[in-house]
Amino acid sequence: MNKRITAGLLGYLTLFTGAAMLPSFFLAAFSEEVGGAAAFLLSIFICIAVTFELERFGGLKGRDNIGVRDGIAITGLGWFLVSVLGTIPYLAGGYLNLVDSLVESFAGFSGTGATVFDDVEILPKSILLWRSVSNWIGGLGIVVIFMALLSQFGRGAMFILRAETTGPTKDRQMPRIRDNAKAIFKIYVGLTAICAGSYFLCGLNPFASINHAMTTIATGGYGIYNSTVREYGNFYLEYCMSFFMIISSGSFAMYAVAARQGIGVIFRNTEFKIYLQIIFFATVMVSADLFFEMHMEIETAVRSAVFHVASLSSTTGFVADDFDTYPPISKAFFLMMMFLGGCAGSTAGGLKVARIILLFKFVALIVRQKIHPQLINQIKLNGQIIDENVVYGAAKFFFAVVAMDILFAFVMMFDGIDFVNSISVSVSTMASVGPGFGIQGATSTYDLLPDFSKISACIFMFLSRLEVFSVLVLFTPSFWNNPKGW
Repeated sequence: MNKRITAGLLGYLTLFTGAAMLPSFFLAAFSEEVGGAAAFLLSIFICIAVTFELERFGGLKGRDNIGVRDGIAITGLGWFLVSVLGTIPYLAGGYLNLVDSLVESFAGFSGTGATVFDDVEILPKSILLWRSVSNWIGGLGIVVIFMALLSQFGRGAMFILRAETTGPTKDRQMPRIRDNAKAIFKIYVGLTAICAGSYFLCGLNPFASINHAMTTIATGGYGIYNSTVREYGNFYLEYCMSFFMIISSGSFAMYAVAARQGIGVIFRNTEFKIYLQIIFFATVMVSADLFFEMHMEIETAVRSAVFHVASLSSTTGFVADDFDTYPPISKAFFLMMMFLGGCAGSTAGGLKVARIILLFKFVALIVRQKIHPQLINQIKLNGQIIDENVVYGAAKFFFAVVAMDILFAFVMMFDGIDFVNSISVSVSTMASVGPGFGIQGATSTYDLLPDFSKISACIFMFLSRLEVFSVLVLFTPSFWNNPKGW
């Protein structure tokens, strides 16, 4: 690993973090929030100070190229550093203590959207905006957005893109990696603007529209009201939010290709088609369950099912009703949708539909080979042959997620939380959803967790956002033992 290059790019990332705080600072200053303006000003100065230290420690030169170790280190350390710096506005403003500030920042940047605030409506608008901005930046990826805005990455940019983007494959739609990042970023900004405009037409005020749009497209789920979405009294808004949550669960790289080659690209994508089929099936089953077991009116049952299936499968975590009170069959479908997640290359968390498809095809292939040992077969996705290393990678990731779910559950049980609640919080956190069942129910917050479990949640949110292996490799001695590093 080239420490000089790594330090130089980390310096740029911290400066980028300070720049991301400027809208909140200006809002606080304009709204005469003296404490909020001072907190953000201090946060920005600290980001600048860290940038100067990192740039003094390292820096970039004209012909620098990023290697695989550099890309992993920049992504892992950069994500961690930005999340830590993101705690400063909460601390400096006196809104949260250190542990809760870490939880709020890590949940924001990881797209989990879990909160420790019991009453967000008493918070100043500048803090509400910062929560949404952290969601939005973390949704697409801190380093991916940074890459789209900065030109000096060289040939090694692919390693950074691989380290932070989610899913079993990292498709490349354009010859230059930065062009890919820019195209995806433009789609991301465009969808956010369209979403904000749609929410405004549905009746939300401009500030609420912008905040909810950022956290919807990022599938983070931070809101600016304590009430559930249904309490807004606007069923048009519920359907509108459901639509954008589902859209955000699709691959943004796929949308970038569709922008150039036509909308047919979307309807030919195997993963997205299967994802929509899963959404439809789960919606039908939950609607029927709510209609027959809870005796809801048919339209209300369908609307609740559509909204919560979209919210939990996209791992956004918006809530229209206390789904913790729903019948067991509905909750079973919700838990399944949390675990499954959205599509590869989306802002959604979870396992990703592409991995599930590959694993099912892999199992079917093994069964066929047991019957016909001489049979040579290949696994395809979207008409392309998938390399066996990608398939094995999906299996390894599945094992890693299950193992981390179990480990986090044991950590919380050790901290005094009962078995059922531990499993619920673990699945919800590792899937980057936020709300779950029991102690972390639809209308609850992470404030109920003990401090040790909160710190553990930060670690597991970090692991989940970077899909486990990009973080674990940082803890191997061989990663750092590089004689050519400095």
